[in-house]
Amino acid sequence: MKSAASLIRLTLGASLMALAACAPTTQDRIESASAGVEAVAPDAVMVDADAALAGLFDADDKATLAASPLSKAYRGVRDEDYGKWDDVSAEAEAREYARGQEVLATMQRDFADAKLSDSSRMSYRLYEYRQARAARAWPYRDYGYLFDQMNGAQSELPAFLINIHRIDNESDALAYIDRIRGIGPLLDALSAQSASRAAKGIMPPKWVYPFLLSDISNMTKTGSDAAMTGHPVIDDFREKLAKTSIADARKVELAAAAIAAWSGSAAPAYGRLRTEMERQAAMAPSDDGIWRFPDGAGYYASLLENYTTTKLSADEIHRIGLREVDRIHGQMRTIMAKVGFKGSLQDFFKELRENPKYYHSTREAYLADVDAKMKAMEGALPRYFNTLPKAPLTVKPVEAFREKSAGKAFYSRPAPDGSRPGTYYVNLYNLRDMSITELEALAYHEGIPGHHLQLAIQTELGDLPAFRRFGGVTAYSEGWGLYSEELGKDMGFYTDPYSDFGRLGMELWRACRLVVDTGLHDKRWSREQAIQYLVDNTPNPQGDIDKAIERYIVYPGQATAYMIGKLKIMELRSRAQDQLGNRFTMGDFHDVILKSGPVPLEIMEQNVDAWIKAGGGKN
Repeated sequence: MKSAASLIRLTLGASLMALAACAPTTQDRIESASAGVEAVAPDAVMVDADAALAGLFDADDKATLAASPLSKAYRGVRDEDYGKWDDVSAEAEAREYARGQEVLATMQRDFADAKLSDSSRMSYRLYEYRQARAARAWPYRDYGYLFDQMNGAQSELPAFLINIHRIDNESDALAYIDRIRGIGPLLDALSAQSASRAAKGIMPPKWVYPFLLSDISNMTKTGSDAAMTGHPVIDDFREKLAKTSIADARKVELAAAAIAAWSGSAAPAYGRLRTEMERQAAMAPSDDGIWRFPDGAGYYASLLENYTTTKLSADEIHRIGLREVDRIHGQMRTIMAKVGFKGSLQDFFKELRENPKYYHSTREAYLADVDAKMKAMEGALPRYFNTLPKAPLTVKPVEAFREKSAGKAFYSRPAPDGSRPGTYYVNLYNLRDMSITELEALAYHEGIPGHHLQLAIQTELGDLPAFRRFGGVTAYSEGWGLYSEELGKDMGFYTDPYSDFGRLGMELWRACRLVVDTGLHDKRWSREQAIQYLVDNTPNPQGDIDKAIERYIVYPGQATAYMIGKLKIMELRSRAQDQLGNRFTMGDFHDVILKSGPVPLEIMEQNVDAWIKAGGGKN
C-alpha cells in the first residue's frame, strides 16, 4: 500500500549538478587508474570502477534527498528541511524526471564497458530498469488521482505528522508547527492540480467523494474548547511535546503556536478543498474503470507492466486469475470435507461470513491474537532464514481519523538509523471485516516473514546503493508477502484447518484480484459486477469486499502484482528444489531472493538460475 511518500514529487537538487561540474568523469578515473597497464592489477581497475559508479549513485541519492524533505524524514534525517513539505509542482516533477534520465545517460556513457563487480553490474541494470519504468510512465504523469479514499493528501499529511515526524526537542517542535502551517499552500496546490485533471476527465467515480468529504470533516472538527482537544494532529503534537524536557511554560507557548498554525493555514485550506471536492462530486462519472480516460487502454497497459514487471496483457492476467480461482476452490473443498461441513462451497462461504464465532468481539482480543502469532513465528524463523532483520516490529491499529477509509492492513518500514520500528497497521474499524480465519495469514503477510522481514532486511543492506535499499518493485515485495503466507504452512503453522482455510481464502482473494482488476479497467465491469464476483467466489464479509473493490478502482493495476509475483517465487523455489536436491536449503534460497533487494521478476529468475548453476549453497 502507498505511504504518505506516494504524494511526493521529487525535484532536482543542486548538489548533483555541482558534483558533476567539478568532479572528474568516471572514464577519467578509470583511464587514470589503468594508465600503466603493467603496474595496475585488473582487480584495482574493477575496484575503481565500482567506487566511481557508487559515487554516481550516491550523488543521485543526495540530489533526491535535497529535493525531498519527506524522504529525509522517512530515513530519519532531521536537518534544516525538517519543517518543510515537498514541492509538488509539475515543474518540480519535470526536473526530477529529467535529472533521472540525465544520470542514466551518464551511467551508460561511462560504465557500459567498465569492469564492474557482479553487485555493481546488478545496480547498473536495476538503475536502467528504474529509469525505463519512469519513461514508460511519463506520458501518463497526470493520470493518477490526487485525492481518493486510500491515498489522498487529506489524510496522508496528518498521518505523516503523527507517524513519522518525531519531536525530541524544541527545534523538532518548531518544525512540526512549520509543517502544520505548510499544509495550507500544499493542499491548495494539490487541489488546483486535481481541478485541472478533472477538467480533462481524470477524476475518480462519484462514490469516492463522500469518503473524501468525511476525511476532510474529520480534520476540521475542532471541538468546543480553545485547546482543540480531540483533534488528531494537535493532540499528537501535545503528546509528543509532553515527553520532551522542554520547560512547561514553553510547551504551553508551542501548543498555542501549533493551534494558531492549524487555524490560520491548514483549516482554511481544508475548507477550500471541501469546496473543490463538492464541485467535482457534482460532475463525477458513474463509470468505474480507467478505460474511460483518454488512451485509458495504454495507461492500464503501462500500469500492468509497471506493477507485474512483465509483458502480460490484461487478457492473459484475467485468464491466470480464473485458473488460480479454480485451483484454490478445489483445495478449499478438501478442507471443507475435512471439517465435515455439509453443503456447497458457497454455503461454507456464507457460514464463515455470518457466524459471529469467526470474529473477535474486541480490538484487544484481535491484537493479542496477532501478538501471539508473531511471537511464535519469530521463534521459528532461524530454521528457515539465514538472514534476519535487526529492526523490531510493532503492531498498531489504524488511527481513528482515517480508519473508516483506510485499507484493512498495511506496513510501514523502519527508519535506517533505528529510530523508528517497522509497523504493521491493522484496521479494526469494523471487526466483522477482520475474520479470525484470516488473521494468521494476514499477520504473516504484513509482519514476519512477510513485509517486515523483507523490507527491514532491504533497508539494512548497507553495501547497496540507496535506490536499491529504499526503492521498491511491487511484484517483488507483494509477491514475497503472498509467498510468506504459504511459507507459514511449510513452517508448520495453520494447525487449525479453519485457519488454513483462511490462508487459502487470502490466496483466493489475490487470484480474484487478477479477475476483478482487469474486469474493471479492461473489460468495463461496473463496481457492482466486481463486488458480485467476490461475493460469489470468496468467503470474505461484505464490508471487506466493498472496500477491496473500491481500492482496486482507485488503484488500478497494483492488485495484480501479488499473485503474479508469488507464482514466480514458487516456480523458482520448485525449480531449485528439483535441480539441487539435497543441496537445497530454504535459508540459502531465501538469501538469493532477499539479499538482492527488490528486483523485477525476470532478474529474480536470472539470479536464482545462476545460483542453481553454481551448485546452490550460501549466497
